[in-house]
Amino acid sequence: MAEPGPIPPDIVALCDYERHAAARLPAPVRAYIDGAGADGLTAAANLAAWQAIRLQGRVLADMRGADTALELLGLSLPHPLILAPVAFHALAHPDAEHATALGAAAAGGVMVVSTQSGLPLEEIAARAQGPLWFQLYMQPQREDTQRLIARAEAAGYRALVVTVDAPINGIRNMEQRAGFRLPEGLRAVNLDGCRPPQIRSEPGRSPAFLGLLDTAPRWEDIAWLRGQTRLPILLKGITAPDDAARALDAGMDGVIVSNHGGRALDTLPPTAEILPHIAERIAGRIPVLCDGGIRRGTDALKALALGASAILIGRPQVHALTVAGAAGVAHMLTILRAELEVAMALTGCRDLSAIDRGAIWPAAL
Repeated sequence: MAEPGPIPPDIVALCDYERHAAARLPAPVRAYIDGAGADGLTAAANLAAWQAIRLQGRVLADMRGADTALELLGLSLPHPLILAPVAFHALAHPDAEHATALGAAAAGGVMVVSTQSGLPLEEIAARAQGPLWFQLYMQPQREDTQRLIARAEAAGYRALVVTVDAPINGIRNMEQRAGFRLPEGLRAVNLDGCRPPQIRSEPGRSPAFLGLLDTAPRWEDIAWLRGQTRLPILLKGITAPDDAARALDAGMDGVIVSNHGGRALDTLPPTAEILPHIAERIAGRIPVLCDGGIRRGTDALKALALGASAILIGRPQVHALTVAGAAGVAHMLTILRAELEVAMALTGCRDLSAIDRGAIWPAAL
């Protein structure tokens, strides 16, 4: 992998970071970062769906005091752009999650630290200069989940993001073809000491149905989790309105509309199609966040118009980290925020509260 350097002068959009990262990363690592489930149909649809929505331009609006600030789960943020949880940042940069957290803070963003980070969650928090959320994969043994929660609380994380849409890995054909393996010495250190699920052996049957799913999280585990922490809890991976309603009933503080970037179940709908249905069911009672294929500030505006309170960015953070480390991550977020501000100005939206479906061309709804 080529060493990260200064930001190349031809990087003016997130797609430029993707292009430069592709030239720097080894093919197996690129397959892991940019790969998707099975045929990649959902991952491609995520991108295409945002692009297909048309905006409604407005003129002569009063834009005095225009702002992208918001209040979200106890945080005062300058913009609604959040770094989604991504595993193993050391694949992209030697400073790994430390560099990503520094870049997020420099651009006023929140970073969601993955359970599967290659650095201990405490070390990341100790050096971070901005707010962090912790992404939690619930463990087969509740005691192990409790320890992860206690560690995140003690380290100063401000919320828990519980990923619920991947009790087992999706079919990752791109990774399989490329022969991706984690390099020696890189592992999910936060899970050291956690007990894996017990897999029974029975010839001719899949391990997924021989114990691997026996301890996968269920709704009763989410109810139990609510009683284990005072931190806000968001469920990530919501694609069904009925599941959004159950999350609300379970006392969750937010939901994240996500299809895991198309990396889990292929042929799920794109998040741009799912989002308005979830937002309608939640009806403003808790924040609805969204990820999946957002690459432009116009995409972010469309998500906000369809009911999102904030937007999570996944793969682009790794592209930027690969190319230019912390400076790249900060630059990537700055680009996206600038594009959002331009889109707001040209649709007549002075602040985030002014963004609604009126910003979208009616034929696109």
